[in-house]
Amino acid sequence: LAPDERSLYITRVVQIAVLCVLSLTVMFGIFFLGCNLLIKSESMINFLVKDRRPSKDVGAAIMGLY
Repeated sequence: LAPDERSLYITRVVQIAVLCVLSLTVMFGIFFLGCNLLIKSESMINFLVKDRRPSKDVGAAIMGLY
């Protein structure tokens, strides 16, 4: 290859490598952000379920009094 063609080829390969690294970074970022949101939503659901349980127990106790 001529020096101009070689430098153009190297530039193209570097551009493709940088693009691949950036796209992988974005994909992993989205993946971990999604996992973090799932974990937070699961803990929020568990928190809400724990808040609701005493009211169900109180309802059962009230029904038991009748």
